[in-house]
Amino acid sequence: MKYLISIIAVLFLAVTVQAEVRTEMVEYKQGDAVLEGYLAYDDAVKGKRPGVLIVHEWMGVNPYVKKRAEQLAKLGYVAFAADIYGKGVRPKNSDEAASESKKYKTDRQLMRNRVNAGLDVLKNHKLADTKKTAAIGYCFGGTTVLELGRSGADVAGIVSFHGGLDSLNPNDAKNIKGKVLALHGGDDPFVPAEQVAAFQDEMRKAGVDWNMVVYGGAVHSFTNPDSGNDNSKGAAYNEKADKRSWEDMKQFFSEIFK
Repeated sequence: MKYLISIIAVLFLAVTVQAEVRTEMVEYKQGDAVLEGYLAYDDAVKGKRPGVLIVHEWMGVNPYVKKRAEQLAKLGYVAFAADIYGKGVRPKNSDEAASESKKYKTDRQLMRNRVNAGLDVLKNHKLADTKKTAAIGYCFGGTTVLELGRSGADVAGIVSFHGGLDSLNPNDAKNIKGKVLALHGGDDPFVPAEQVAAFQDEMRKAGVDWNMVVYGGAVHSFTNPDSGNDNSKGAAYNEKADKRSWEDMKQFFSEIFK
């Protein structure tokens, strides 16, 4: 009996060890720029599976975006957190982050080039189903994945979490091939009502299949616990909006990846 229990325990341990989220830093290039992203997948899932590109907030590739990649891997996707800033470029505070992100907000072509380079890494991974790819982004990353769509990238869906919705070339929305989901804080002072209205008008005129979910009481950066809980600062964590937006993303994925 003890022998049988031992065998069962060993088999259980083997299965437990085998079913694991694998992660690795991936170095790649865009032009002469060296970039370093973060890959995550569950090795218990066999064969190809949908791929999800993730774009970081203005602080760059950090523990937060890595955690999101791992969460997506546990859902059965192969996830790649792209690096827009460059290898080793990791802002230490909000001033550095503002300076770094501005380079790309004011040069949308460079932003598009960087995010498309990340998409290429994901699509070239042996586990990624290239016919089922989505892109999500947080804050700065939300702006970036929308620019990915406007660049004409072949992705089935785009999800912006509390991202900037402005466009320097609204007519480029006609290039969007997939569906768009914008998840927005209803009290976000950094993405004012006029910007929201302009985004909606942009989507309508381009004939994009889009949807927007607005979370009451949420401000900017509502998915990140590191944002604190003081709404008066304009950016704060909101647990309800965080959980609801994640579920809305999952529902969106079930639609585009069916």
